Parts: sequence; C-alpha cells; structure tokens
Amino acid sequence: MRRSDGRVSGLWWRAGALLGSTALAGTGLAGSGVAYAQQAADPNQPVDIVVTATKRSERLQDVPISIQALGNTELDQRQVQSFDDYAKLLPSVSFQSFGPSQSQIYFRGVTSGGDGLHGGSAPASGLYLDEVPLTTIANNVDFHVYDIERVEALSGPQGTLYGASSLSGTLRLITNKPDASKFSAGYDLDLNKFGKGAVGGTAEAFVNIPLGERAAIRLVGFYEHDGGYIDNTPATRTYTLNDDDPTTNVTINNAKYVKKDFNDVDTWGGRAALKIDLDDDWTVMPGITYQRQVAHGAFLYDPRAGDLQVHDFTPDLNKDSWYQAALTIEGKLSDWDVTYAGGYFERHTSNQTDYSYYTVAYDGGSHQGGFYYTYFPTGNGGFLDPTTYQVLADRYTKMTHELRISSPAKEPLRLTAGLFFERQTDYIEADYIIPGISQIPQDGFFYPKPIPGFGDSTFRTRTNRVDRDYAAFADVAWDIVPNLTLDVGIRGFITKNTQIGFSGFAFNAADPNCVPTTSTDRPCTNINGKFVDSGETHKATLSWKFAPNKMVYATYSTGYRPGGLNRRTGILPYKSDTLDNFEIGWKTSWFDRKLTIGGAVFIEKWKKLQFGLSPVGQAGVTNIYNAGDARVHGIEGNFDWRMGGFQLSGSGTYVDAKLTTDFCQFDAAGNSVCVPGVVPAAARGTRLPIQPKFKGSATARYNFRLGSIDAYVQGSVLHQSNSRTFLTDAEYAAVGPTPAFTTADFAVGGQLGDMTFQIYIQNAFDARGELSRNTACAPSFCGAYYRVYPVKPQLFGIKFGHHF
Repeated sequence: MRRSDGRVSGLWWRAGALLGSTALAGTGLAGSGVAYAQQAADPNQPVDIVVTATKRSERLQDVPISIQALGNTELDQRQVQSFDDYAKLLPSVSFQSFGPSQSQIYFRGVTSGGDGLHGGSAPASGLYLDEVPLTTIANNVDFHVYDIERVEALSGPQGTLYGASSLSGTLRLITNKPDASKFSAGYDLDLNKFGKGAVGGTAEAFVNIPLGERAAIRLVGFYEHDGGYIDNTPATRTYTLNDDDPTTNVTINNAKYVKKDFNDVDTWGGRAALKIDLDDDWTVMPGITYQRQVAHGAFLYDPRAGDLQVHDFTPDLNKDSWYQAALTIEGKLSDWDVTYAGGYFERHTSNQTDYSYYTVAYDGGSHQGGFYYTYFPTGNGGFLDPTTYQVLADRYTKMTHELRISSPAKEPLRLTAGLFFERQTDYIEADYIIPGISQIPQDGFFYPKPIPGFGDSTFRTRTNRVDRDYAAFADVAWDIVPNLTLDVGIRGFITKNTQIGFSGFAFNAADPNCVPTTSTDRPCTNINGKFVDSGETHKATLSWKFAPNKMVYATYSTGYRPGGLNRRTGILPYKSDTLDNFEIGWKTSWFDRKLTIGGAVFIEKWKKLQFGLSPVGQAGVTNIYNAGDARVHGIEGNFDWRMGGFQLSGSGTYVDAKLTTDFCQFDAAGNSVCVPGVVPAAARGTRLPIQPKFKGSATARYNFRLGSIDAYVQGSVLHQSNSRTFLTDAEYAAVGPTPAFTTADFAVGGQLGDMTFQIYIQNAFDARGELSRNTACAPSFCGAYYRVYPVKPQLFGIKFGHHF
C-alpha cells in the first residue's frame, strides 16, 4: 500500500473579509547568529536575535547548539509562506512529500526513507508551534507562515528537552505575541503566476489591540490561493486481464478528468492570542490557531507523460483542517521562573488518489501470477474496469502538558527541570476501491474480492492508535569560569503505543483468528496490541567563549524514537531506534560584527533504525522493521558579511550517511532475517536515502537609498546534489536517483514610510529540480511508474504591504 497510507475569483472576496476584520513587521535576518533590521538607518548595525531553543531566552550567538534562525524580514523578503518555502533555506533539512500537508521532515540525513505510514513509526523530527508540539504520525501540517517572529531549526538530536519525536532535530515556529504597549495593524497582498501555470495570490492581515496597560489581543487572518502547474493530459489504457485472450481486453480513457494546471491549492485560517499580565510576575496567554487547506490534483508529475504532466484516471483531492488551542502561563516563585505550556490539537485529513498503477503493475501476471487485480467477470459476458483508487483519512488528537522551572539566568549554576505528558490518538481510515466490484458475481476465481458489508472496498483499514509519552527532564549549566560553561541534561521517559482495529483484505476478514466485533466500521478485529518502552536520553556540552562574540563548543547528545506494533499478523513489533551525536561547533563574529561565521562538524551513530517496506509476497502491505545500524558524518556552516549597503550570506551542509550493518532479506512470514550467503536487501555501506550529500544556498543583497525609498535588490542561488531515493537495492533500482540541480531567485523591493513593495521571480530559469521520487504503491510493485516531486517551477510575483 501507499506509504502515506471556486478559486481565483474567490480570492478577492475572502481577502476583503480578512482586511475588513484585521505588513509584516520586519525585525531581522538570522543565519549565523545575528539579525539585521532592514529599516535601520545604517544597515551595518546588527540587532541581536533572541531564541528560546534551550527553554530560556538567549542571544542566538551565545547558544551552543547548531541552530539556524530565519527572522521575519527574511521570511517576508524570500516570499516564505509554506513548508516547502522555508525548507529550501535550511541546508540541514530534507524531506519527501506527496504535496501540501503530506511531507515528512528530516535533519542531517537521519532518514531511512520509509516513514509516512499512519500505523507505523513516529516522526524522526519534531515540529513545534511556540511551546506546543504540532508533530503528527505520518505527515506534518503545512503551517501558513505569516506574522511569524522567526523559524528555528535545531539540528541534531534534541531528546533531552524535546523528547521522542526529536531524534534528528526539531523545527520551531515562533509567532509574534500580543503587545500591550501599542496598537499596530497591517496587511499584505501578493499576486503571482507560474511561468507555465496558473495565477495565484495571497491576502494576509493582523491587528494588535491593547486592552489596557496589562493586556492585549493579537488577531491574524489569511487566505492563499496557489495556482496549479501540473496538467492531467489525455490518455488511454488497455487492461489485458491476465487471461491471454485479446478479445476480453478492457480499454478506458481519462477524458473525464483531463485538466490543465489541475493541482491548485486553497489555504485559509487565522490565529488569536490574548496576553494578560496578572501582575509584575505572572502572565497568562491563551491562544488558538485554525487552518484549512484543500489541494486538488497531483503534485508529483510523471516523466513518461511529459514535463509537469500526469495521466490520472480518477479524481485527486487532499483536504486538511486542524486547530490548536494553547495556554502558556509564566511567572516567578521567588527569583525562579515557572512555565506551564499546554495544548490541545485536533486534525482531520482526507485524501483521494489514483491508485490504478498498482493495477497496471499486476496486469499481465507480473506479480504473484494468476488473475490478480484485473480479471473481474461481470456475469453477462463482460469484464469490469479494474481501475483502483484509494481513500485515506485520519482523525488526530493531541493533548500535551509541560511544567518546568528555571533558576535565575544570571547565576553561575543554572537549572531547568520539568515534567511532560502527551497523549495523541489517530483514528486511521483507508479504503482501496474498485468501483462496481461488489455488484458482480462473487463465485468466480478472482482477487481481490470486496469485503462483505463494505461496498466496493477491497482493502480496508479502521484502527484506533494511541501513543502516550511520560517524561521528566533536567538540564544544568555551570559556568566553571565566566567564559567556560558545562551543560549536562537528562530525560527519563516511558512510552506506550496501543492499536486496535482491522486492516486487510476479504480473506483477512474471513480468517478464523479475526475476532468478531460489534463495531460497524470494520468486519472484525485483527489488530489488538500494546507496546511499552522506557529509557533515558542525555547530553553534555562544553562551551568556551575564547573572545568577545567568539565561541566554540563540543557536544555529546542522544535521541530516541519509540517502537511500536505492526498491523500485519505475524510481523514482529519494531523496537526503538536511538541516535548518538558527537559534535564540535563554532560561532564567531569579526570586524566589529560585520562578518559572522558559524558551523559544526558532527558524527552520528544511528542504532536499530526503523524502516517501512513492503516485501514481495506481502500483498503490498508495508511493515516496519529495524534495518540495522547507520552512521552519519557531516559538516555544516554559515556566514554573513556586510560591507556598507552590500550583504553576502550563505549556508550549506555536507552529509555522508551510510549503513554500518546489513539490512537482511525477509522470511516467508515477512520478517527480516539474516541468512549466510543470501544477498541482503541493503548491504553495509549503502547510502541512506533522501538527503543529498550537499545542500547549500548563497544570497547577495544591496541596500540603497532611492529618493525617499529604502530600496534593495537581491539574488539567491540554491544547489543540491543528487540523492538516493530508497534504502533497499531492489526499490532503488526500480526508481533510480534524483539528480543534482541548481535554482536561482531574484527580487527588488523597498519601503516608503509604512508601505513595502516587492517584485520577485523564483526559480528564474525554471530548473526542474527533483526533491524526491515516489510511487503510489510500494516500489517493489510500482517502481516502473514512479513520479517526481519537483521544486516549485518558475514563479513571477508582486507583493505590497501596509503596516501601521
């Protein structure tokens, strides 16, 4: 099974509603530890950016962590609105995706390429909105970026402070907070067009309203329409039905679904936050965020059909709606800081996708032999069209609570300690449907058959998954001398994973071991288990400030990801995987802080890495395995150099990630078993997939005065080397690598009083960079029909903002 198990005219009336109810306030650009206010009279004067990655407010340049922070001025001037937009600016981040709200995030190459299964592994990287996690099993939310203070990307395991889903790193989205000191408001408009696609646009607005001297409310609203750029073009298909009789062939076409630029997206939502200072020491801040996204069409194109084209024979639609209610309480007990951060998150997703290339792969008897997936006699001399589509849905909930205390920040010995609890659920739905199959005679020899009582569904999943995480953590920093600090931390945890429900075909439902149930959503129960794990993760960092604004540090840290249950009967549970990180880093400023240089070298040892795979003979059902051990060697760096109005900045990461043990083949039950003399599924030394060996970007910018306008011109280039698409040799051979690519972005803009404007072009030369290759079903079945997830094609746009 698949691993992830009215348009433009509507823009303007939605924009009017938003603007009637509520400019992105620029505060900084951060790459190597400092931020620069673009509106400052002297662009050489730095403004320190403050981050909270260590659960304390600290100057970025003083934090001994490999962290890249994107300030809101850079987010605005780089036209960042979605996950894909900011991920390309973070060289340590890689991802694979099926489209908006269907991505998995990785740091430093810590990926097996087998994530994204709803009933499988927890994510390898954490995603936070302010203090509260947004991470969900399978695919992350595609948060619309507006009125954001900064994006923090923390590379390397962050298990001590951030827990189980921070094995490879953590991504934090920090919003602008209510401000009782002044009223402010603004709006931003964007109109754009893909060079070979359709028109899109965005309307965004915010308002900050003081409610007296000690309270304020901040409201944010947005609507975004992304034009499409992939065409579903005409095609015909002939099924041979595996019967060696050309007179029974079934020929179909996709004329009903042909459309140009059919992958458009509409995203809308907003946030509200209320901040109340109860007194000089205690603050309460409740908030709520809501977002809904509707994505039409396919976002991976088929190179066999043509550039940015597909041949889909069923509708494609993805819907994602979610909200998060959060509460933060900050105060003091004596001179100690006390923080409570809690949240409740609920998300509903639904996805319908053409799954017929799974059928095509079976047509002709190339898999398992016999009349599989195509031969369906109707009883009147004809045969059913075997085209299949999938319908997936998830209903997520997540409740989190964290309570922590911090000793005074100015003391030479500092402690942060806390308790954490999280309970997340996912009601997983999946149906693989052959229209009309339940209406034909069921006494013939064909496979699959419809599941009795559930219409045309030939494979059905209805499971309730619950993941619980209990943890206690402590972090102690000791200034051995004023410029030499030792920081140690530890986190103890207990995780519990339970699943109950059904997943399988009609023959699974007929299995005597499938327990009868009174539930009406499934035929019986063949999944019912619990997996409990416990342990600890720890870190130690020694940092030395050997001169003003110059620091080196050495870190040893660990991360973990809990194990869990497989949905297929007879497949063993998968165990927790862990990561050991050894890192030496530096953060330096030179020439009165006009030049900043930062970086890190690291060695990471990944043990018992979790991997999702559908072995041949398992009917395309994906299982989770511990694929052995791996190691990651790498270096990452960044710089920012300012000379008068000219600025040159850049960042890059080089990663060499490989297996250090064999990932073995599979026995008849589907479990990975090492047998002497049998070629492994992936041998020791195999490169880990998804992450390119090198990813980097550079930006040149010139700020100048044009009459009364503070103007700028800017150009950026991004380069990414090739990558392996899948871990196992068979899957990789079927799909092949993604090639290296380079893209370029350009922009001109300025500020006049309280108004800003910008003209830009992204991917100016329309490079067709491949971020990932994937298949609708397991590559062992559908590898010949892989599709490409491309970088955003050439895009022209104009922006206008007014903030006051």
